[in-house]
Amino acid sequence: MAEFVIGPLISLLKGKASSYLLNQYKVMKGMEEQRGKLERQLQAILGIIKDAEMGSSRQEVSVWLKALKKVSHEAIDVFDEFKYEALRREAKKKGQYTTLGFDTVKLFPSHNPIVFRHRMGKKLQRIVRTVGELVAEMNAFGFKQLQQAPPSKLWRITDSIMKDSEKDIVIRSRDDEKKKIVRILIDRASDEDLMVLPVVGMGGLGKTTFAQLIYDDPEIKKYFQFRRWCCVSDDFDVARIASDLCQTKEENREKALQDLQKIVAGKRYLIVLDDVWDQDADKWEKLKTCLKQGGKGSVVLTTTRKPEVARVMAAGEAVHHLEKLEHKYIKEMIQSRAFSSKNPNTDELGDIVNMVVDRCHGYPLAAKAFGSMLSTKTSMQEWKDVLTKSNICNEKTEILPILKLSYDDLPSHMKQCFAFCALFPKNHEIDVEDLIRLWMANDFISPQDEDRLEREYVEIFEELAWRSFFQDVNQTSPIGTHGKREQLRHRTTCKIHDLMHDIALSVMGEECVTIVAGYDRKRLFSGSSRHIFAEYYKIGSDFDTFLKKQSPTLQTLLYVDSNRPMPCLSKFSSLRALQPLILKELPFRPRHVQHLRYLNFSRNMEIEELPEEISILYNLQTLNLSHCNDLRRLPKGMKYMASLRHLYTNGCQSLECMPPDLGQLASLQTMTYFVVGAKPGCSTVKELQNLNLHGELELCGLQYVSEEDAEAATLGMKEKLTHLSLEWSGDHHEEPFPDCHKKVLDALKPHDGLLMLRIVSYKGTGLPRWATNLTVLKNLVELHLVCCTMCEEFPLFCHLRALQVLHLRRLDKLQYLCKDTVSARFPELRELQLHDLERLERWVLAEGTEEEELTFPLLRHLEIKNCPKLTTLPEAPKLQVLKVAEVKEHLSLLIVKSGYMFSLSELEMSVSDTKAVPASQDLQLCQDVEATLSEMILSGCDFFFPSSPPQPPIGIWNCFGQLIILAIKSCDTLIYWPDQVFGSLVSLKQLRVASCSKLIGPTPLKQDPTQLRYQLLPHLRNLSIFDCGRLRELFILPPSLTYIAILNCSNLEFILAKEDAELEHLDRFTPSEHCNDLVSTSMPKQFPLPRLECLAICSCHKMEALLYLPPSLEHLQIQSCHNLHTVSGQLDGLMGLYVANCNKLESLDSAGDSPLLEDLNVKHCKRLASLSIGLYRYSQFRTFAIEYCPAMNMKPIYERQQQVGSLEHRWNMSRAHSSDPAEGPKWRDPKSWKYAIPGHRYQRY
Repeated sequence: MAEFVIGPLISLLKGKASSYLLNQYKVMKGMEEQRGKLERQLQAILGIIKDAEMGSSRQEVSVWLKALKKVSHEAIDVFDEFKYEALRREAKKKGQYTTLGFDTVKLFPSHNPIVFRHRMGKKLQRIVRTVGELVAEMNAFGFKQLQQAPPSKLWRITDSIMKDSEKDIVIRSRDDEKKKIVRILIDRASDEDLMVLPVVGMGGLGKTTFAQLIYDDPEIKKYFQFRRWCCVSDDFDVARIASDLCQTKEENREKALQDLQKIVAGKRYLIVLDDVWDQDADKWEKLKTCLKQGGKGSVVLTTTRKPEVARVMAAGEAVHHLEKLEHKYIKEMIQSRAFSSKNPNTDELGDIVNMVVDRCHGYPLAAKAFGSMLSTKTSMQEWKDVLTKSNICNEKTEILPILKLSYDDLPSHMKQCFAFCALFPKNHEIDVEDLIRLWMANDFISPQDEDRLEREYVEIFEELAWRSFFQDVNQTSPIGTHGKREQLRHRTTCKIHDLMHDIALSVMGEECVTIVAGYDRKRLFSGSSRHIFAEYYKIGSDFDTFLKKQSPTLQTLLYVDSNRPMPCLSKFSSLRALQPLILKELPFRPRHVQHLRYLNFSRNMEIEELPEEISILYNLQTLNLSHCNDLRRLPKGMKYMASLRHLYTNGCQSLECMPPDLGQLASLQTMTYFVVGAKPGCSTVKELQNLNLHGELELCGLQYVSEEDAEAATLGMKEKLTHLSLEWSGDHHEEPFPDCHKKVLDALKPHDGLLMLRIVSYKGTGLPRWATNLTVLKNLVELHLVCCTMCEEFPLFCHLRALQVLHLRRLDKLQYLCKDTVSARFPELRELQLHDLERLERWVLAEGTEEEELTFPLLRHLEIKNCPKLTTLPEAPKLQVLKVAEVKEHLSLLIVKSGYMFSLSELEMSVSDTKAVPASQDLQLCQDVEATLSEMILSGCDFFFPSSPPQPPIGIWNCFGQLIILAIKSCDTLIYWPDQVFGSLVSLKQLRVASCSKLIGPTPLKQDPTQLRYQLLPHLRNLSIFDCGRLRELFILPPSLTYIAILNCSNLEFILAKEDAELEHLDRFTPSEHCNDLVSTSMPKQFPLPRLECLAICSCHKMEALLYLPPSLEHLQIQSCHNLHTVSGQLDGLMGLYVANCNKLESLDSAGDSPLLEDLNVKHCKRLASLSIGLYRYSQFRTFAIEYCPAMNMKPIYERQQQVGSLEHRWNMSRAHSSDPAEGPKWRDPKSWKYAIPGHRYQRY
């Protein structure tokens, strides 16, 4: 049964009833008596509400509280309407009606003062009457007034110290157990292809924390080449798990599984599936089949509460039952929270601690909850009270009562903030800033100071996190999935432990509805929900019906991940927070949602401009428009949105300017992107003068800013601004003030607490004094200087002691980073990017001894691209990722010859001009040391494959025994497959070759009939070859291959090596996947590549036949192979078939016979006459398209379509007999090959 936390609601209502704003605009004129009566009633209720909440277990009290909660929400809506009317009158007084015109004025709700007073007077009378009746009942209950002492923080310590202390306790407490599992994973895993080890234990025992300790163990990191973590929770959704492991959002199950196969293929991986509940063996087997494609020694570590789940996943193998923590560690955890890690100062307190330890029964989550709770108690009696209440906790009840006790101990306002989080799915990653905006929208606290509203909510979050109601509080990278920076700051995210989530659900009852996969349909029709979270693509039409039946009292509605049309929401007049779907038009009329405080349109690709009527949402606090790429204009009347506090516009690159007079928004704290326009009616930067902005700000269009306006912006006074970007346009012709860049930048001086600064397209010859002043930039952690092409003076980068990230691009006159070696130290720098620096010659102007040149002690990531005069590399002992792109091979050769190769994990080198190839002896490396490199991408770099001698220097390649991924592009000296190189790459899993225009095939054999070629690359799983126009033949392919993609190799005659093709009496190719035991020349006669699962061939014009395709093949895609006439094999496992523009192809019988085939697309195959598909199978297809195949007999297919219908499937056969390709669209450009070549292009090049 849901609980009642009504005290904060009554306090909020009382505050709204006494608002000064209502008096200022006389919106309650004539209702003063009713208003005063209500205030007195509320004061009486506030006195006893705590006692009433404590007695909610009584039936009659529960009914009374429910009625009080209902009328309180209604009353809040009424007073919000009064407030809205006051704000409307204020906007009218400022001239909004005159500005907007009659058409927009009509959009307002009725604003006739007499009509308004009459309508609202009746509502208020009803509220007062109902509350009066409840007060009378209240008096009959005999409730008592209880005082609630404010929680003390006497024994509190800082959060960071607490976390470090607890982490140390956890590490020590689980160390022996962790070492045991690590040894099992490393020793036993090497004996089998895939090991599954479930970790079983009750909730709150620390299974996830234990798995994290294993996941982050140094030995594990070193041993496993690939690690991924997925939180599974209640629903074992195979597609969702696969896409999470691949870090994509793929919804199609087969495509997600194929992506997963591709990403794990050949790698020795560790995958953690955390918090598994579903014991459906079929689902697990489907996922496990994909995971078996990994390398030998791979491990899946799972955590679960249910032994049944462990048995299913382990398939008879051993499971690990997590041990309870010893009492001494539980005691340490409690004391670390309750006494700042000190021992209790009295024997009596010590005795109580020992008794509390017993109540925890070895559960660390219980210890954290108890410790946090006890830390707020200041007297011995309060400690004893906690101990008395904890009597309900025993071995059978486990820790849930303890967590509930911890919740009950929270102040009322914190209770409802946390209980609201029941809205989110279990294990959902919650954006903390977004959560706080949602709390604000629902008015969960009544702030004494409006200016501190956000700060008070942040303090609530921090307190709840400290008490373990939130966990996994982390900062996420501002870099998006496509490698672009999406915002200036890091985001903070958190999760909720599933037991804590259960507590929130028990409190909220039906008020919160979370609709995800596996949702309970019965709950959709309760009609009493106030907060709804919906992943709409998993719901279908049920949700539309649900919304129609839903009560208008809905306050929060969050849609995620959907493209479906949204139903009209205007009936939800109490709506406070809305995140709608992708849409072109608003799903509501603003006049119907006056109470709206939070509106999230982020990542909406359809919106080009917001309707002017948005500006009448006077209560709106948060408007999120981030990454609305096509948004061009904001409403002109935005200045009248008096309550607006947070405007997110980052990523709105099409925005032309900001609406006028934004400086009137006195409450505005967040404005992430401000673009200065050249047209009349736009805001200038001087509008920032009176705004107390927080967080991040991007200022763009500074070419239109004068020095006076820049000074008026007073950026130096905005001390809560932490991240700042200043950008001029790169178009010189539009700059009305070409000579004032330095003056404008000088006037935009920030405060000295700035953490991140970015300056883009600045055209001044020197930076102002503040930009080179170590005092102003002393706290700077991140600095970007981009396209400052005329600048001759730069900061002393090495003097920025706090700097961790430095990006320098297009600084045409930069010659060095530091002046002397004495100060040439970057003590904190982790990432350095140097791009297009034409004059950069040296790291230090005056270089000293070798020891003095150790300038980057902590550097992990270094990129140097197009810095032609830079010929040396600094010492960076901790460097892991190095990317170099240059015209000549100066740095690339230095990398090869130096010790860099032996410490890196990832290396990318691109050399565009390699005419002078060095002698092979210059490239010899120490063969006694093996490089740790796991990924290498070479573009150009001809010196790796010199044409003379015919084989490259083996001294280099013998050091790459751990290399997993190798990509070769645009290497003109690569004429023959480098067999000796391949012989050294014993761990290689992925090989990608592109644009090697002179590559022909294998090295010609000598005239020796006994000479044979041997299979190489024994663990190769993924082979991609693109744009090698002269290539005629491949090397002998190993049977371990699972994935082959070949594009634009117009001369390719054989996919198998020529000898094997002849041996098998084939003209072309045969595929396979997954193999550990290799043979030399002879292969299985039928299926040389027995484990191939995915084959894609495009524009291989000399290929005539694909024979003996293996039964392992799941996806086959062929396009523009004009001479291909036959495709055959044993394709029992084929799931997807895509064929286009193969005009000589006559038959696809073997492909059509697959019982698993779900997706079939055949287009523009003029001679194709046979596609053997049993008519009984038509209803099983998910997609079915045959177009422009005039030789096909379509009659049986038409007849079957008539029988089964096409409601659930997409059939497209109307153009099957057309012979004109121009009538239809082109099929599948290689860039969009969905199944066969996901992400096949060289994205790094």
